[in-house]
Amino acid sequence: MIEIGQICVKIAGRDAEKKCAIVDILEGQYVMIDGETRRRKCNLAHLEPLEEKIEIKKGASHDEVKKAFKKLKITIKDSKPKKTAMRPRKLRRSKLAKTAEPEAKTAEKKVKKKKKKTAKEEKK
Repeated sequence: MIEIGQICVKIAGRDAEKKCAIVDILEGQYVMIDGETRRRKCNLAHLEPLEEKIEIKKGASHDEVKKAFKKLKITIKDSKPKKTAMRPRKLRRSKLAKTAEPEAKTAEKKVKKKKKKTAKEEKK
């Protein structure tokens, strides 16, 4: 019978042929596993139980499972999440023009243009 702390080998999926421990028994044919595999819900049909058993509580954390596996001389790798890289963002043309304008203005001399008055404006 399946018990909490039972060591199993995963026989299906991405984590196939990796050892894991049953951390919690869920409804139906599902259990929560952790160990060399990712911590997740798994169908009992995808597990092959071994004779070994570790002493852990129901819902034990990954660190507790890791320590128990270390006593059995089974190493567990810690995976670190990848850092998200800054992705290039598209700028609108108006923003591109605004960023380019200040450089051009500082380079050239400011000249005030006088507006020529039209004939109608002179009569007023």
